[in-house]
Amino acid sequence: MSSFSQQTVLVTGGAGGQGASHVRALHAEGANVVIGGINAERGAALAAELGHRALSVRLDVSREESWAAAVAATETAFGALTTLVNNAGVQNPPALIESTDRATWARILDVNLTGTFLGIKAAAPALRRAGGGTIVNIGSTMGMGGTAFYAPYVAGKWAVRGLTRTAALELGRDNIRVNAIHPGVVDTAFITEPAAGSDAPIADFYSPEPFAVPRLGQPADITALLMFLVSPEAAFITGAGYVIDGGLLLGPALQSDSPS
Repeated sequence: MSSFSQQTVLVTGGAGGQGASHVRALHAEGANVVIGGINAERGAALAAELGHRALSVRLDVSREESWAAAVAATETAFGALTTLVNNAGVQNPPALIESTDRATWARILDVNLTGTFLGIKAAAPALRRAGGGTIVNIGSTMGMGGTAFYAPYVAGKWAVRGLTRTAALELGRDNIRVNAIHPGVVDTAFITEPAAGSDAPIADFYSPEPFAVPRLGQPADITALLMFLVSPEAAFITGAGYVIDGGLLLGPALQSDSPS
């Protein structure tokens, strides 16, 4: 029997590049999947593609009442919620701090940080009702250092790290594990297409040439790590943050033709 056959997983941003990869893999392994997102049409299309054991719910992660409705719909459809993947995120157009308006700052933090906070808050009672479960927050390597022009995004992802650890401490005795994944540059529209209000995608700021693994990440790379973290094999892991970036944060790699 698949280790996921008794799981019901809510993935926010579930119809996007990384989110859809997570949803498809979890569904293929037997999980019930709930595709949460602001774009109801994209979510419904993915749910229809997957068929049985797939549900699409409209979810604005920045609104508490939207979270309550999504969790209720999940429990109505599948009886329990056992895993939450806080994957939804938005990117700010690149700008210096002094050129970033307050509305942009608020919007990015509302989705990337407050959305994660509200997700944990809404899911925790449901996970307790299920007898325990897991939460995985999707952070970023931008939450490990500073990145010029991306202050709102960087600030939110730094905060997700602390929120993950705090939630792990608060929920551990309820048999709920909370971990984070911090992807580097992943080949999705989020990276390769400009953010709203911008002419330049994030990919323009990062060349994989100096990485130890000299390529962009693929959604499947992140999904593989997620699948482990929500599986029984990760039962002793909580409060952890996993960087998966092909060596981006390590600095330039030694070239293969360099002397040993």
